[in-house]
Amino acid sequence: MTRLRVGVLYGGRSGEHEVSVASAASVLANLDRARHEPVPIRIDRDGGWAIADRPPTSASAAAAIEQARIEAARPARAAREVHLVPRPGADTLIAIDRKAGAAAESAERDRACVTGLGLDVVFPVLHGPYGEDGTVQGLLELANVAYVGAGVLASALGMDKALAKVVFAASGLPVCDALVIGRRAWDADREGRLLAALDRFSLPVFVKPANLGSSVGISKARTRDELAAAIDLAAEFDRKILVEAAVPDAREIECAVLGNDEPEASVPGEVVPSREFYDYQAKYLDDGSTLLIPAPLTRDQADEVRRLAVAAFRAVDCAGMARVDFLMARASGAIWLSEINTIPGFTTISMYPKLWEASGVSYPALIDRLIALALQRHDEKQRLRTSVL
Repeated sequence: MTRLRVGVLYGGRSGEHEVSVASAASVLANLDRARHEPVPIRIDRDGGWAIADRPPTSASAAAAIEQARIEAARPARAAREVHLVPRPGADTLIAIDRKAGAAAESAERDRACVTGLGLDVVFPVLHGPYGEDGTVQGLLELANVAYVGAGVLASALGMDKALAKVVFAASGLPVCDALVIGRRAWDADREGRLLAALDRFSLPVFVKPANLGSSVGISKARTRDELAAAIDLAAEFDRKILVEAAVPDAREIECAVLGNDEPEASVPGEVVPSREFYDYQAKYLDDGSTLLIPAPLTRDQADEVRRLAVAAFRAVDCAGMARVDFLMARASGAIWLSEINTIPGFTTISMYPKLWEASGVSYPALIDRLIALALQRHDEKQRLRTSVL
């Protein structure tokens, strides 16, 4: 059987670089080598692409994050750089060996330093901007290569929490009230923007960058001073800040979705964070957070979460995979849609693979299904006409 060459794309320029490396370690460890030939493609913090000579190894999320920090401190290996070709063709990647090119005679230089590499499918394991927001997806579309996960539109909408709320609300899905503050407007009139937020919401509120994940830059503000500090922090990561009403005594419920035109939802899970809420520290560095799978919900509540998860998936025209996050008021049981993650975490402690494992789909089988869905969607695109003549 011919093996599929799978480019696992990880790292990236966002604040979630280390989390991406941790996710890639698990994906690479669980790819079926009898069916797939993995090609680990690292995107450095400066945006350079390289075929990793030392791919991330499967370990705890905290260990993988530490490995990513060590790797980022090493000098770049220019000899192993690769570039994705933004046009259809047999050579998806062009590898440049600058050392060989420098050593070769002038007439042989081009042949010595440039080689092509074809990929059957790309598995982006990138979190945050420049990877989960439609930018890489657009590049892969130009290259006409199959890739796992959502397309350009769904990726962009899922990344922008503010615009996703607009789409969800238009689709009749329950979302928390939120206020968007532009960083320039905040810098120009801090007092005015602060008063607008305080007039609109009762404290506490949550403040987050509109375009980031893994709970990076998120704060819970209980006082006026904390609100100002939280907006300052979020503004370090994005030019658009979201101030969001807090659900009282909220339970954090998550549901995984898998599929293309006929998406399926997993059993829901609940996050019981080691800290006041599920921030970056609680997700990846502390050992105290607990994942309850399945979540302790009534059958009607679980069915409603699954229904809303599929509805959110369809609302943004998602494909392949997504994790949909909810907030449930403990007293009333009211459910609010928080966000959709089009490239959810794939670390050893991540909710997405754990939810599917509890639903009867093992980690290796999940990867196989995601690759099959990517190839199916790509094949369907090839049937489209690109000319009226």
